[in-house]
Amino acid sequence: MPTGFPNYISEDGKRYYNNLIDALLEKRIQPVVTLYHFDLPQSLQDLGGWTNSLVADWFSNYARIAFSLFGDRVKTWLTLNEPITFCDIAYNIGTQAPGYISPGIGSYICNKNAMLAHAKAYRIYDKEFRSKYNGKVSIANQILWLEPDTGSDGAATEKARQLMAGMYSHPIYSKQGGWPPVIERIIADKSKEEGLPYSRLPAFTEDEIELVKGTYDFMGFNFYTSRTVRHAKQNESIGAWPLYGSSEIDIILDVRPEWKKTDAKWFYINPEGIRKQLAWLKKEYGDIEILITENGCASSKPDVDDEIRVQYYKDHLEQVHLSINEDGVRVTGYTAWALIDNFEWTDGYSIKFGLHKVDFDDPNRTRTPRSSAEYYASVVKSHSLDVNNKIIDEL
Repeated sequence: MPTGFPNYISEDGKRYYNNLIDALLEKRIQPVVTLYHFDLPQSLQDLGGWTNSLVADWFSNYARIAFSLFGDRVKTWLTLNEPITFCDIAYNIGTQAPGYISPGIGSYICNKNAMLAHAKAYRIYDKEFRSKYNGKVSIANQILWLEPDTGSDGAATEKARQLMAGMYSHPIYSKQGGWPPVIERIIADKSKEEGLPYSRLPAFTEDEIELVKGTYDFMGFNFYTSRTVRHAKQNESIGAWPLYGSSEIDIILDVRPEWKKTDAKWFYINPEGIRKQLAWLKKEYGDIEILITENGCASSKPDVDDEIRVQYYKDHLEQVHLSINEDGVRVTGYTAWALIDNFEWTDGYSIKFGLHKVDFDDPNRTRTPRSSAEYYASVVKSHSLDVNNKIIDEL
């Protein structure tokens, strides 16, 4: 739908995705399809994009088309990938499209519209396609694990977790629905202090709470990195949420010196974070099936010998194994990011996540398996991990 409206559907697009899905199935690969990964048609952005309340209907109409075209073969769907990126980073920091800075206003309007868009798409699948195709639908949220910098930062950290994970999880997965109460209250109080007669965080109506609540068949979870949380000092400059801090809850985000830095400036390695975040999600929302929809390691080096990435996968898969077997978290799948090097948004081609190297100087974009591809293939084939020369089976 190049224009964003269902009266024009690209035949080339249909052909491409039909061929891709059929080729995957021929290789016994079950496709997991993401409906939206930051690719809003310009015609819709010109109308306000994710800050236009009509975007939920625009998106759900698009979702209906995709379900009708591919639902006979696609059994796992993700409505939106990382709304924290196209809402919070986009409008608070401006390094993602549309690059329009509107902290605490545009970001929150986007937050609500994203929740409604996801929910309407889910309800369409539930009503019109589930009985025919029996698939599963959810949303993929990126969550940074947040931990207290010191023992006195526990309360601030829990507020930060609600702002990080709760904003995109509480409306969907909690029994109550709606925004996390602590965040809703804080933003309402801040708005009042600023002289506003209403909260900058748009409220859900009772009907909207019921519309969004329970719109999942599993939880999609993207994990890369972690941050520490501490109270901001008086008059201390606070960076933009969600990477540096939050003026809403007066906190600073930082990293521990022992966390290894990758070549991406935002990315520090803390394998234990994925296990801790999975445990928090279970504690907060119950025994929900979780599909890890993205996990991977950034590097600027094109080398085929990518030991840092191999170690990243080893360490994180070990933590996931512990989550399942010791913490009882119901993780049912894991997806590596990414199969090949790709265009990483504001980092362009300078940062690589691929299990396979791509030669971008070659018109044919030649692919070469890295050491991480060989390692990951061995894990998938053997259903086991080699951790410190000890084989862990039954993945």
